Amino acid sequence: MNRNILVLALSQALGLSGAPMIVLIGGIIGADLAPDKSWATLPLALLVIGGAAFTIPAALLMGRIGRRLGFMTGMAIALLSSLVAVYAISTESFLLFCLSTLGLGTNMAFVQQYRFAAAESVEPNYVGRAISLVLIGGIAAAFLGPELAKNSREWLPIGPYSGSFASLAAIYLFNMVVMSFLKKPHISTAAVETGGKRPLKEIISQPLFLTAVLAAMVAYWSMTFIMTATPVSMHIIDGFSLADTAWVVQGHVIAMFSPSLFTGWLIDRFGLGKMMKSGIILMTFCVVIALIERHLIHYWSGLFLLGIGWNFLFVGGTTLLTRTYRPAERFKAQAFNDFTVYGFQATASLSAGAIVFYAGWEIINLTTLPLLLI
Repeated sequence: MNRNILVLALSQALGLSGAPMIVLIGGIIGADLAPDKSWATLPLALLVIGGAAFTIPAALLMGRIGRRLGFMTGMAIALLSSLVAVYAISTESFLLFCLSTLGLGTNMAFVQQYRFAAAESVEPNYVGRAISLVLIGGIAAAFLGPELAKNSREWLPIGPYSGSFASLAAIYLFNMVVMSFLKKPHISTAAVETGGKRPLKEIISQPLFLTAVLAAMVAYWSMTFIMTATPVSMHIIDGFSLADTAWVVQGHVIAMFSPSLFTGWLIDRFGLGKMMKSGIILMTFCVVIALIERHLIHYWSGLFLLGIGWNFLFVGGTTLLTRTYRPAERFKAQAFNDFTVYGFQATASLSAGAIVFYAGWEIINLTTLPLLLI
């Protein structure tokens, strides 16, 4: 296997582990610390906002200092933010806890660029497979994040889940070591210099570029909106145990990344259009299941289909995006795409908590249908 793909896949497993941890316990800790329970999912929303706000700076920074140093910078920020979370829990500070998840979100802006680094490390014919292989690291993250949250939450005597974030800090430290083995991507200097640079307006006005961005936007918004509300709906409103809630979240994250074992092959076999449409159909079935009942199996199966649908639509959209810009344009095109996608995703995180408390689980799911239809 290409060395960079192996390094990026392992780093994906480690660097992404904080996200499912926050998904599982962010709303629970938020409900304990927040002055109003409708703010419970604000820490998770800030994770997304941090990623959205730093997408452009992260891409531009890597354009200057390179992928490896850029990725290591993101992990250093995440390490510090994890330690801030430990302190926030020990002092019962909702504000500091929110700041810590905002910092963890900053690293997510770098993690989301792993897929582009993978695309740059292989020949054009293998881009879809390279992106899929890197995303496989998310399978390990699906286990690692929730398991850290559950099994190390009492390791420190200064507050529940403080040990979870201390463990997360150690994960980020190790990931910095792993990322030090990343080599400079495959793109040649000649290709960058001779490819030319078009104005951003010309790049983003291409129908294929707009299609790619819209696919990723809808995939991430719908997935985040439902996923953010799930732990609150299950654990706080419906009274399911933390273990049951973790099982659903793990199943969802596994479903998000395990199809990457074959998504690249399916894209080659059936084409991008069919794969992206299949993703939309699967995400629609998630909504149907949510409207049937709110038993444990309905939560699990709905979130599982949501994860697979997200994978097909997002990997398809990302692969399509790489076909719309020249090598010299990659950083600004990628920055625009990620800022648009994750900015839109941030609105889902911000609104999910209030809507699930005041309107209910069924409304959360129904709200995604218009976007899927578009």
